[in-house]
Amino acid sequence: MSYLLHIDSSSLGEGSVSRQVAQSFRHAWSGEVVHRDLAAAPVPHLSSAGIAARTVEPARRTPDQAEAAKVQDELIEEFLGAGAYLFTVPMYNLTMPSVFKAWLDQIVVDGRTFSHSGPSRAAGRPAVLISTRGGGYGPGSPREGYDYVVPALEAILGHEDLLGLDVTTVVPELTMAPHAPALASLLPKHEASMTRAHERVRELATTIAAA
Repeated sequence: MSYLLHIDSSSLGEGSVSRQVAQSFRHAWSGEVVHRDLAAAPVPHLSSAGIAARTVEPARRTPDQAEAAKVQDELIEEFLGAGAYLFTVPMYNLTMPSVFKAWLDQIVVDGRTFSHSGPSRAAGRPAVLISTRGGGYGPGSPREGYDYVVPALEAILGHEDLLGLDVTTVVPELTMAPHAPALASLLPKHEASMTRAHERVRELATTIAAA
């Protein structure tokens, strides 16, 4: 297997729970890793020049289009060169961090990373999505139905008409329980969620690396 591409998007640095869980995966991973930290080095949001560059011949591109195409080419080649993926995407205001959405918009390109006429070039490759959240959004919770991170990412990353990855999602939740008095009663559930998350990602890393 070629390298693991690890895309980080948490803004909290070492204090990030999603990064801490991702490190458990990384410690159990036995292969090469390419790490892109979008919080430390954000990629540009998709621009009109970037959209136009996808359909304009290289020799006819404007300077802005050529620069935008260079960014896209680098990100797409990095994505397609990976044999497995680790995505660290916490919930911010019910959805994904904007830096991760910007990365997706740069690499989801018809004819390059996916095709309307057949499977994507990365179809079937394993991917682990770690998505932390301060509260609980699962079935029966007061905020059930308000998770706009995991459903969207499982569709974009995993749907056969888009990137087609084999996505496994790990959701450490109630991360605000140690800090918010109103959530103190949920601390045991948070701790159990964290234990399960660390164990699950270590298991996944070992299994995927051995495949």
